[in-house]
Amino acid sequence: MSMRVKFWGVRGSIATPSADHMKYGGNTSCVEVIVNDRIIILDAGTGVRLLGECLMDRGLKDYLFLQSHTHWDHINGFPFFSPVYRSDVNIKIMAGHLSEAGGIKKVLSSQMCHPTFPVPFAELAANLNFTDFKAGNSFSLDNDIFVRTAPLRHPDGGTGYRIDAGGRSLCYITDTEHIIGHPDKNILDLIEGADLVIYDATYTDEEYPKFAGWGHSTWQEGVRLCKAANVGQLAIFHHDPSHNDDFMDEVAKNAKNAWPNTFVAQEGTTVEVVKSDRLKNVSLAY
Repeated sequence: MSMRVKFWGVRGSIATPSADHMKYGGNTSCVEVIVNDRIIILDAGTGVRLLGECLMDRGLKDYLFLQSHTHWDHINGFPFFSPVYRSDVNIKIMAGHLSEAGGIKKVLSSQMCHPTFPVPFAELAANLNFTDFKAGNSFSLDNDIFVRTAPLRHPDGGTGYRIDAGGRSLCYITDTEHIIGHPDKNILDLIEGADLVIYDATYTDEEYPKFAGWGHSTWQEGVRLCKAANVGQLAIFHHDPSHNDDFMDEVAKNAKNAWPNTFVAQEGTTVEVVKSDRLKNVSLAY
């Protein structure tokens, strides 16, 4: 069983379609996970528009959305996801932070209400299935893909995901805020021994004090967590809109020096999730 990840949107907060952001990408959060022929989509930021066109070109008509949360930068690509206007498409959408707030369907439909969007939610033709769960729950997909979740520290709530299939494991941890000197046990438990962790690294440790309380973390904290949890690779993700390509080049260099198993996620790139040769279930000191 193979597992691949393609980054369709890696930016946080707001899209940045400027020339000095093109190397790493300007679209907001959207990651495609391909497990054999099963498509799992992590978040529906602006990057999901191009993904939708690609899925139609590939003739694929069944997929699952796992939403980390529903702030604008993670859902405002949904109305531009062309498969939702096709009656021959089946889409399941799941979220773990809205059970007591009306559910994921309510939130996605509300952003398409007049006068903020010209096409009402009722016009969507796809066969849509909405499922709300509580972050911390686990569930199986097709009996061969197992998903674990954990609550994240973020305004209005958030959910971290771990996808295990065929002996490979991927974790998607965005948006989340750390507490300096106090590693998040929910995250450590979720990512323990994972082959690849995609982590919210909006800021650097030097910048973070200015933005405490905004709900985001740093690449240095991502390194600390991954080393403590014996992770195979770390993908730095959710780049701040003020961080241009030169800034991200510096982050990439510094992160690689700090821990060689680190890379900066770039829009349009595909990564094969490979089984790590690191020992599983053996935590290192934080």
